Amino acid sequence: MIYPITAYGDPVLRTKATDIPQDYPDLKKLVADMYETMYHAHGVGLAAPQIGKSLRLFVIDSAPFEEDEEKKKLAVKQAFINPQIIEETGDEWAFEEGCLSIPGVREDVFRPEKVLIQYFDEDWNQHEKTFDGLVARIIQHEYDHIEGVLFTDHLSGFRKRLIKSKLTKISKGDVDADYVMRFYGNKR
Repeated sequence: MIYPITAYGDPVLRTKATDIPQDYPDLKKLVADMYETMYHAHGVGLAAPQIGKSLRLFVIDSAPFEEDEEKKKLAVKQAFINPQIIEETGDEWAFEEGCLSIPGVREDVFRPEKVLIQYFDEDWNQHEKTFDGLVARIIQHEYDHIEGVLFTDHLSGFRKRLIKSKLTKISKGDVDADYVMRFYGNKR
């Protein structure tokens, strides 16, 4: 099932998500649906708040960032359930980020190069792993979503002022995206 993507302006994107209990019904189906939704929207990550669910869950697939077929085989495709970032290390580096909930807006965001994260997979196996580079960035971006933080929150005051009108338009439903979006208050 493909979910509509929750648009900027919906309070669920600003709410710290809640842990998922082990008896959560149809969790594997939800994870599969999130992958399907992410791929349909041409994303590399999707957090549950982006489909209107305030749950500590996100999925990633770094394959689209890999240019050759050998590296695509090493891409990280993973669901992160009830994750906790333990540590972020390394030099901060800039990369132009975008977000399915904020279509048409891309900005340079600085993040540390490595992340140590503890999480459960969809079989409730616990993991603690370090990721780096673009995979770490995807994880940090999606983790922000479950904390109620958007990539635009990392921008300088000047950059925020420059994109304010775009964000206002998105929140009012005045946006073009090649996937279905859900607007707060059923706008559009």
